[in-house]
Amino acid sequence: MSGGGDITPIPVIVNTSSDGEPVEHVIDGDGDRDGGEDGGSKKSNSTSGEQPPHHFRRKSNIYVDAIHVKPDGVMAPAQLYSTESGRLFHAGKIAIVTVGLPARGKTHLAVAITRYLRWLGVKTCAFHLGDYRRAFLGPGKDVPDDYFFVNASPASVLLRQSILQSCREDLYRFLEEEKGQVAIYDAVNPTAAGRRQLAKEFAKREILTIFIESKCDDEKIIEENVRKVKISHPDYAGWKAEDAVKAYLERVRAKIPHFETMNEPELNYIKMINAGETIVVNNCRIGYLPNRMVFYLMNLHIKAHHTYFARAGACPNGENSYKTDSGLSVEGESYAQRLTEALLRHREHERKSFIAQGGEPASVKPLTVWTSTRRRTVETAGYLAKKGYKVRQRPQMSQLNPGDLDKHSEEEIAKLYPQEALKHQRDPYHHRYPRAESYHDLAVRLEPIILELERERNDLLIVAHESVLRVLYGYLMACSTHDIPFLNFTRNEIIEIIPASYNNHLKRIPIPNTDADGCFVPGLNCERVEY
Repeated sequence: MSGGGDITPIPVIVNTSSDGEPVEHVIDGDGDRDGGEDGGSKKSNSTSGEQPPHHFRRKSNIYVDAIHVKPDGVMAPAQLYSTESGRLFHAGKIAIVTVGLPARGKTHLAVAITRYLRWLGVKTCAFHLGDYRRAFLGPGKDVPDDYFFVNASPASVLLRQSILQSCREDLYRFLEEEKGQVAIYDAVNPTAAGRRQLAKEFAKREILTIFIESKCDDEKIIEENVRKVKISHPDYAGWKAEDAVKAYLERVRAKIPHFETMNEPELNYIKMINAGETIVVNNCRIGYLPNRMVFYLMNLHIKAHHTYFARAGACPNGENSYKTDSGLSVEGESYAQRLTEALLRHREHERKSFIAQGGEPASVKPLTVWTSTRRRTVETAGYLAKKGYKVRQRPQMSQLNPGDLDKHSEEEIAKLYPQEALKHQRDPYHHRYPRAESYHDLAVRLEPIILELERERNDLLIVAHESVLRVLYGYLMACSTHDIPFLNFTRNEIIEIIPASYNNHLKRIPIPNTDADGCFVPGLNCERVEY
């Protein structure tokens, strides 16, 4: 792995260096395979040269949220089993149809459900009708003025039908030819008659339909959603923030007279009112998977919040054992202070920028901090706690348990457990060493944390061990199980995940005067600070 804070997957796992000599990696008390927690150097375990077939995997871009990339065919991070049909939980084909006016969070719901179901191993794909509209018209072209009106001109109706047909064909292809299980049809779907007709059409193809309406009459929530999320929409690329907000709200007002909220008793639907304040469920007790989706939606809301990831500080040399649960070293205490200063400086800069763009100061979200119950994570967040920030300890966020391999090097592991070491090479995500946890075990353990993360309304800082950050980052950025074990989080930066219309974005916040191991180096990393 390279320094400088790259979050990069390693292409192969081998036990030799480029010159054929063994490369020693210590599995420390926190389950790391990439070096100790005492601030020592980390050696790369990637090599050049040809590798056996089981080492090959696709090259992926883990900087970009892959939620709109079709699954790569491997088991998902929290998937418990696989089937020949590719469908799980004894469920057939399901179509989730979003309902709601613009700026009510439909696309957010569609993407969030896609993210969660894929995490569980359910083959899911979202089909956004707006994407098809932009692709059909081509770059730089706009729809007719009456395109979004229910009583549109014949030419606009024909255009809408052509775009709709293209989207539906892809949806059917995914469910029927590509063995997909859940297809999410993201569109306004404004009328009861249209929704009934859609359910009948899907039923002819043996597709179960579940409608999800996002209803909102709180103007503050709507404007906040537009300002924070919708103006990042492709329709408004290159627009000024104020102009984009005004145009989007005008578009909403044009649709309001033609929208009918869901009250069809014969249809399966879930209605979320005012960002999840009230949830109405109608006829959705139809199997395990729909019930699982209802449970997830009860933990979800459409108010976007930022999530920050930061490594815990280092512990004293020789005390980085899983069983010891050491506190911070002197260098670790210094790192924790610089981390706090860098984060608060960044948030103040973002607050001023938000207000300068017309945002209300009251809309700026407060910061909540989560740590595990391990001493190093709690002490790393100590400076924030002293400043009055709420810090919550989460026992599920303890690092991956190394079991019998605590503090053993890879060379020692190869001698003690040669067959286990070979299995781990072939599948580092699912394999577990004796009395240890695998990354898959960790992902299953963290599911309550994922639901809490979706329920959180404040901005959130997660201070944890690298193994925990890898899994949670993998969820938010839809990473493959090939990539998760090798994501590298260094101590010279904070990773910020920012929600947008269609996917999450990544931003790096540098920690000045800090190297990749969290050591104080005057002048280092300062040129990356933009304010």
